[in-house]
Amino acid sequence: MDIKGKVHEVAPTVQVTDSLKKRELIVEYVENPQYPEYLKFEAIQDRCNLLDSVKVGDDVEVFFNLKGRPWTDKTGKKSYFNSMQLWKINILSGAGNNTTPEYAAPADISSAPEEDDLPF
Repeated sequence: MDIKGKVHEVAPTVQVTDSLKKRELIVEYVENPQYPEYLKFEAIQDRCNLLDSVKVGDDVEVFFNLKGRPWTDKTGKKSYFNSMQLWKINILSGAGNNTTPEYAAPADISSAPEEDDLPF
């Protein structure tokens, strides 16, 4: 799945356990301008590095997997949790992306041959 939005917050990497690290990204998603949504994505393990060049205010396209799992508490009550695990991010524009267009150097036509060898 993917979604486009504006970066609202980039959290630092947190070492959850000896073998698990994660990082959170909050993206403002505006389907209806009157009611913007703030979506929390998590990057885990080596995906945490994907957020190093992402800055608050960047327009981004986030690719993620939707995960869900049950959890039963001590009293036996079952709850369900959802998470959106980020696996790729593209910076579309903003502080982390140079949006200045690049132009090729002008061609030097002074050394072009005098002869016209076009077939028409």
